[in-house]
Order: sequence, then C-alpha cells, then structure tokens
Amino acid sequence: MPRALLAAAVTALLCGPLGVPAAAAGPGWAAEPAAGGRPYVYLEGPPGTVLEDRISVTNPGTAPLTVRLRAAGTSWIALAGDRERDPGRVTVPPRTRADVPFSVTVPAGAPPGDHTARIVATAGGRDAVVRVHLRVGGPALAALTVEDVRVDGGRIHYALVNRGNTVLAPRLAVSADGLTGALLDRPARPLPLELRPGRRVELTEPWPDPPALDSVDVTLRVTAQGGAHGEATASAVYVPWGAATGVALALGAAAAGAAALRLKRTERRLAKVGDRP
Repeated sequence: MPRALLAAAVTALLCGPLGVPAAAAGPGWAAEPAAGGRPYVYLEGPPGTVLEDRISVTNPGTAPLTVRLRAAGTSWIALAGDRERDPGRVTVPPRTRADVPFSVTVPAGAPPGDHTARIVATAGGRDAVVRVHLRVGGPALAALTVEDVRVDGGRIHYALVNRGNTVLAPRLAVSADGLTGALLDRPARPLPLELRPGRRVELTEPWPDPPALDSVDVTLRVTAQGGAHGEATASAVYVPWGAATGVALALGAAAAGAAALRLKRTERRLAKVGDRP
C-alpha cells in the first residue's frame, strides 16, 4: 500500500469519534487487532505477496495521545503513521479509536509454514502488544523432538524442539517403570505453551513421590497436531542415602573389627613362637 494512501486512511479514521462511551475502553489506552474480538492478527499468503490488515489504538482520555508503533520478531512488517518521515508515530484524539493500517511483505524465498511477529505500541511509559500470526503457503511439516531427559530426585527435566514449520501445541504423557513394575502413568495432557518453528524450550515435570529404593526408566511421549510426535527415555537409580550411609558405616566398623582381631591373633602366634626354646 503506498505511504500516502496509508497516511490518508489513518487521518480519516482518526477524525471519527468512538461509537461507545469512553469508559467502555477500560482504564488507559489500548491496542488490539482491528474489527474487535480477535485475539491476534492472522494473515495467510504465498511467498512474494503483500498482505494488509489494521490494528486499533483506543484513547479514552480527554487529551490527545501520541503512540509509537514498532514491529518485533520480523522485518516483513511496514507500519503506517500520521507523518511520512515517522511512520511509526500515531496521534489519537481524545475519546477516539484510530485504525492504523500495516502491511506484511512476504519475501519470495520465505519458507512455508507458520511465522509469528508482534506489533508493539508504546505510550505513557507502557507497552501494548498485538500478536501477528502469518502462514506462508506451501507444504506444512509438523515435527517435534524430546531431548536431554534427566531425572533429579522429584523432578524430570527435558527439552522440546519444534523441528517443523508449523506452530505446535504439544501434549505430554509420562510413564515410569521400576524393578517391580509400573510406578508412574500420566495420560497425555496439553502443555501451557505455544511452540513456534525452530524454538527450543526447557521444561520440568514434577514427580513428588519417587521410589525410595529402585532402578527406574522414565519415558516422555509428546504429540501435537499434524502428526508430530517425539519420545525419549532416561534412567535413574534411587537409593536411600541415609540408610545406605548407616549400612556402610556398620560394614566399615565390622571390617575394622575383623582386621583388628586378625592382627591380635597374628601377634599371639608370633609371641608363642618366640617363647619356644
């Protein structure tokens, strides 16, 4: 979209008052996807295309509000504004909502799959973030791995890596088997995270009641939409170190006593030999 057209669109939108009372916007100013009700901006297109959308900046106050906009997470986003030389600056009149256009230029060589970015609005010493989800056309690949699994007392540590090109919502199942059978069997449950392509996250799974004495194999199974799945196993040995220390001390004392007894017996034999004529 030409810069002059973007500026004209912003100016026209700035001049229109809100159709709801200022109190409906809540305390302070706000930034969100335009058209209302969207948790984030979603755009989709093949490489080499230009996609357009808008964000809304609401000023419920009684004085003009100057907001600076910037893109984070990608250089594909171009922002409009009310100054040609400062496209990231928008001045919103009091009790007004400004719909600010922006464009996303998808590079010709962009890999297919999901890409994420953010538009950050700054004013009055605070930030408001609008998320942008972009899907580039092409074959989608959902791939997920579980890595670096280790067991440390009552915690299971592991890492998840998104090896594909789509955003994943992983589900985790945990099981543990000891010498006497199954010790843990947690069915798959959603993890509270969104795993972007190429992202690696390190996580911890609590195990509040591990065995006191056992040799254990812990298995983590992770699945996600698109058929993505991964599995990894780690082993751990649980020993009650307090009891083990006591046993070791007792064995050590017994060994020392036996050695002392053998020494006394040897000294007696030598003494008897020395007394013979």
